[in-house]
Amino acid sequence: MKLVRYGAAGKEKPGIVDANGRIRALPRKFKDITPDVLSSSGLAALRKLKPEKLPLVPGKPRLGVPFTGCAKIVAVGLNYSDHAKEAGMPIPPEPILFMKAITSLSGPNDKVRLLRDSKKGDWEVELGVVIGRKAQYVSEADALKYVAGYCVANDVSEREFQIERAGQWVKGKSGDTFCPTGPWLVTTDEIKDPQTLKMSLKVNGEVKQHGSTSTMIFGVKHLVSYISKFMTLMPGDLIVTGTPPGVGLGIKPVPQFLKAGDTMEVYIEGLGTQTQQVVAG
Repeated sequence: MKLVRYGAAGKEKPGIVDANGRIRALPRKFKDITPDVLSSSGLAALRKLKPEKLPLVPGKPRLGVPFTGCAKIVAVGLNYSDHAKEAGMPIPPEPILFMKAITSLSGPNDKVRLLRDSKKGDWEVELGVVIGRKAQYVSEADALKYVAGYCVANDVSEREFQIERAGQWVKGKSGDTFCPTGPWLVTTDEIKDPQTLKMSLKVNGEVKQHGSTSTMIFGVKHLVSYISKFMTLMPGDLIVTGTPPGVGLGIKPVPQFLKAGDTMEVYIEGLGTQTQQVVAG
């Protein structure tokens, strides 16, 4: 299934995407794509529906984050070997974890607003993993049983604030609109192997990133298991799993950073495309 939330910001309604790519409104008993809906029983109830018999949503409404109730965003740094190389950093022996603020979440096609005084805004196409069951000390063998689905995420960053200012990465990662998510939440039955997905990101129509989740240093199974050893993962939590090479910071000889008026197009195979216009802080 491809689950979606549509409508004005703060007033989104839940829907499902039919076989022809059209949005269908969910019955009233599904008030939203909540953590309860992301559970095994909730998804089982959705699978009983026949999308072609649900009301068609007219026009092309705004899309919001395709699920609600996210308690935390756990991000993984330097999780592609080529990206670590372009950043001039060694391949990490364990996953590098950091957090993004919940307020960084935004719809897949909403405008990305740079932070005030930003000089080094950057882009990162990433596979998003959405948790569907409470996960504590999960084995790697069982890890995917705790995943509700996958989505496209853009881990927007401000490199000066992230790297050159004292403290942790969170300051350069948590700006409002710095985590566009969607367009859909695609359930695990449609993505048989999350480690075979092609991914790309364009800026103003030019391909900047092109890669595959197959080149992750630490795959989804490992990440879910690993993170669950340090914190409890709850339904609705989002893990953004790292980015392939091609970020602005890594462009040689002169890095390239986002500016007002730029457009980003972010794609992952089977999970859809999101497009954002960049505006000044």
